[in-house]
Amino acid sequence: MDEQFPDSGRTMGGNTPEFSVAEISGAIRRVLEGTFGRIRVRGEITEFKRYPSGHLYFSLKDEGGKLSSVVWRGTVSRLGLKPENGVEVIATGKISSYGERSSYQMVIDRLEYAGEGALLARIERLRLRLAADGLFDAERKRPLPFLPRVIGVVTSAQGAVLHDIRTTIARRFPHPVLVWPVPVQGEGAAERIAQAVAGFDATEGHGGVPRPDVLIVARGGGSLEDLMAFNDEAVLRAVAACRIPVISAVGHETDTTLIDFVSDRRAPTPTAAAEMAVPVRAELEAALAQRDARLRGGLERTLQLARARLDRAAAGLPDLPAVVENARRRLDDRAYRLDLALPTRMEQLRSRLRNASDRLPAPQMVLALRRADLARIDAASQQAMAGFLHRRVSTLRGLRVPPAILVSQLRASTSRLAGAGGQLDSLSPQAVLERGYVLVTDRAGRPLAHAAQARRATQVTMTFADGKVVARPLRSGETEQGHLDL
Repeated sequence: MDEQFPDSGRTMGGNTPEFSVAEISGAIRRVLEGTFGRIRVRGEITEFKRYPSGHLYFSLKDEGGKLSSVVWRGTVSRLGLKPENGVEVIATGKISSYGERSSYQMVIDRLEYAGEGALLARIERLRLRLAADGLFDAERKRPLPFLPRVIGVVTSAQGAVLHDIRTTIARRFPHPVLVWPVPVQGEGAAERIAQAVAGFDATEGHGGVPRPDVLIVARGGGSLEDLMAFNDEAVLRAVAACRIPVISAVGHETDTTLIDFVSDRRAPTPTAAAEMAVPVRAELEAALAQRDARLRGGLERTLQLARARLDRAAAGLPDLPAVVENARRRLDDRAYRLDLALPTRMEQLRSRLRNASDRLPAPQMVLALRRADLARIDAASQQAMAGFLHRRVSTLRGLRVPPAILVSQLRASTSRLAGAGGQLDSLSPQAVLERGYVLVTDRAGRPLAHAAQARRATQVTMTFADGKVVARPLRSGETEQGHLDL
């Protein structure tokens, strides 16, 4: 005891040594640091806090206790992983005490995941949460462009991964490769990868920086701890939100990370990712040449078939000059027959018209018949009226009817008789002549209804309402003077 506390000789009221608080705190610190030195502690991170100063404070706990821990700001970038609550880790550092608060803590300068089991459990929890959010759904997967103009690559600037991608693209189909260098493991790697993916997605193609048509997120193989940056939630959500199709190529073919589920396509290796991004130019040229040959062959066969059908159709067509000549002959024959048939038909029509006009009665005869009928009707009506009046007079004498009634009845009968006479006069041909019409007849008294008939007659008689006029029609070339006989 005297070796550890040099001032232990001081006593007060006995043999019990007396110490100052600083001495006790310093002694405890020396004991802790001297006894444990550099140690590794396994536990679950809890009560994690990041202070504005950059220091990290949290506790390591297990079933039996809890150990306060701190990571100084200068050590954060070298930790090896990102501390999170609930993650089981193995912390490397040393034990130190804080005398002002009578507390001790572990100063950590290295963190590792506590075995693959803990890492896999953490990855599985994150996978279930992201799957519930729909980030792994097949419906949101975008197709890769067939022939991208610019390929964006998110990977480390050192190592063989970038060289393999560039070499493969140059060999298959040379295209511009836009590289966003990032660390692919360690503290801050996940944030840098997420920023690179979001930065490519935000590129609009202006200012000389082209916008990639497809992204490749790649790194080489490694342990599960080395690949944890590609299981980070920030990286996964950045890939899911990216509008550019993303190909993941993390690790070897047997390595699987959560970015493989979120990305649009998963490549087993970075070389395979480059092969997915661009086709083989030689194969495309060969396929185009093959399609060109098939197209030319198809067109040639189509033309041959069309020529054959045209030849068959031409062979089936008649001799066009002969067809036209026959049509001309038929047209001439029908024109000749028409020239002969028209005068004959006109003569037939004239003959039928003359026969019909010959059968018509003469106007004088019609007028005579009408006058005779009118006279008979007048005589009969006079006789009937006389008989009627005689009977009525006899009746009236027998009945002694007043004369005024007889006069009224006589006037009514006279009015009816006058109306019937007016109707007869309106139907009389003489009334028609009095309205200005003229009846034209030939020497035989036949009526002439057409000017052609009048021209053929040697003399015509024109009957007016008040008399008749005899005239001779004008011939062709004659004038009107001296040729009208009245």
